[in-house]
Amino acid sequence: MLFLLQAQPSGFFQNWHQAALTSLGFFWMALWAFILGYFVSSMIQVFVTQERMRKSMGKTGAKSVGLGTFFGFISSSCSFAALSTTRSLYKKGAGFIPSMAFLLSSTNLVVELGIVIFIFLGWQFMAAEYIGGILLILLMWFFVKVTYPKKLIQNTRERLDEEKSASEDTQKSWKEKIQSAKAWNNIGRQYLMEWNMVWKDVTIGFTIAGVVAIFVPSSFFEALFIGAGQNGYSFLQIIEHIIIGPVVAFFTFIGSMGNIPLAAVLYENGVSFAGVMAFIFSDLVVFPVLRINAKYYGWKMSLYILLTLFFSLIFASIILYYGFNIVGYLPQETSQGFSNQDHFSINYTFYLNVIFLLITAVLIWLNFRSKKDEKSHHHEEDDKNRLEVILKYLAFASYLWLAGGLLVKLFI
Repeated sequence: MLFLLQAQPSGFFQNWHQAALTSLGFFWMALWAFILGYFVSSMIQVFVTQERMRKSMGKTGAKSVGLGTFFGFISSSCSFAALSTTRSLYKKGAGFIPSMAFLLSSTNLVVELGIVIFIFLGWQFMAAEYIGGILLILLMWFFVKVTYPKKLIQNTRERLDEEKSASEDTQKSWKEKIQSAKAWNNIGRQYLMEWNMVWKDVTIGFTIAGVVAIFVPSSFFEALFIGAGQNGYSFLQIIEHIIIGPVVAFFTFIGSMGNIPLAAVLYENGVSFAGVMAFIFSDLVVFPVLRINAKYYGWKMSLYILLTLFFSLIFASIILYYGFNIVGYLPQETSQGFSNQDHFSINYTFYLNVIFLLITAVLIWLNFRSKKDEKSHHHEEDDKNRLEVILKYLAFASYLWLAGGLLVKLFI
């Protein structure tokens, strides 16, 4: 905020306009990827039942952890939805480690997240996201095995109430469902639910990214991340970047999809590959997640999960940085001028967005064609959450900021 107040009036309004354009440009570049990802996610969630996901995850072993990872991979990337689904799996008898594997996989290994990372940061970061997701799970598994809090886990299970849920289509195979008009109507409904889960995080995340890209000078990042912008980093500088990345994420409150444009801004301002990856991995160590886990499991378990995930992302980021450096795939630590690009030119992004917006129109039609109004329990929980109300108002404030930034052009 200090950077905004220090600007001259005319310069402030010019920067306001540029920040709004940058935020909208970032979103325009990623729009088709969001639509594709949530369309695929919606089909998987309709055709693959959650009951099937829960089977064979009761014991902690390679098979259970692998299944948890796979089911997370084909699930939604919304952090808050992933928390609720993880709780549901855990309550239904899934082991603690397989449940945590599901949580990490559903927020780090999903297709749409990789696509958005590729668009904003390049293939090295996309590869690091997927490799790092596996590393996070393995490191989490190791940390829990070493520290195994048996009494804490037992108390957590006793805290959770039994719940039963079933779908009338549970016994149907995906081949039967794909021929069902009702299933496709459900896909349309699920697609809108996916957007309903993430629109606040995405709105706030892209708005903040535009503000940071335009208003915050490079000197700020150089002071926050020691050695930012230089060609090489010492081991201590890498450690500092990896620790500061999660700290920045902790105070931004942005979900897994919304923080990617901000990660691109950090990288453009000279933050190291390791620091950026630590920031991206930090979507599950932000304060809202800590508070929600405390509601689900109690504060002791919530803090244990936070410590476990923080440990995992620190070591995963170190391994990725030096691993990519050894094989020569470390991206160049140079500014890409990403925020200065023409985001609205007529290119492949424009045509892909048109195609996927048409797909969205069809999915909306399928949703309204459905006669039966089914609701997802975890979505209702999210809507009643006090944090969701705060995020909603922040999202509306973001829309006002963006609209004002576009209109102010008429007066400067």
